[in-house]
Amino acid sequence: MDSIPTAAVKNGPHRIEIKLRDLNQLFNTMDPSPFLEKDLDADAEEFIVNWAREFPLAEPVVLTIHVSQSDPVQRPDAQIEKAVQNYFRYRAELSFMELRRLMRDGRISLVIGLAFLALCLSIAGLLSGNEERTLRDIAREGLTIAGWVAMWRPIEIYLYDWWPVLRRSKVFEKLSTMKVEILRQAE
Repeated sequence: MDSIPTAAVKNGPHRIEIKLRDLNQLFNTMDPSPFLEKDLDADAEEFIVNWAREFPLAEPVVLTIHVSQSDPVQRPDAQIEKAVQNYFRYRAELSFMELRRLMRDGRISLVIGLAFLALCLSIAGLLSGNEERTLRDIAREGLTIAGWVAMWRPIEIYLYDWWPVLRRSKVFEKLSTMKVEILRQAE
């Protein structure tokens, strides 16, 4: 698979261009699924997704496939477009499921973290007597720190982890509606 340098056409869709020997290179040949449900080749998917990330989400994308050899099995262009769109629709669904799982994990982590923080702060509060302060201070501060460290994971999920998953989901969703053009070159 070779890439062809591409640039956005003014007032038109952005183009992702791929050069293939034949269309079989676009799909995972190990996948036994019917054609319209086949997975894309991992390299082809990575190439398409990486290019799509370069363009604004709100702007349309067209995948142009340059094929240099005749296909062993001729498929209509509309069928190839549908297979590519189906694949990215499936990937978008998986990505949104991953986002829901991450948010669920965040809620569970938050409940556990808050309970542990409350327990640690309660115990630390009980250790605030006046006699033999050194050991009590160390224990109290240690419990306070441990309680706040327990909040690290839910804070990380809710502040940072969900953004890339949502972005990837939206890129897949965008690619699930992209047009696919196939340009067959004469041998």
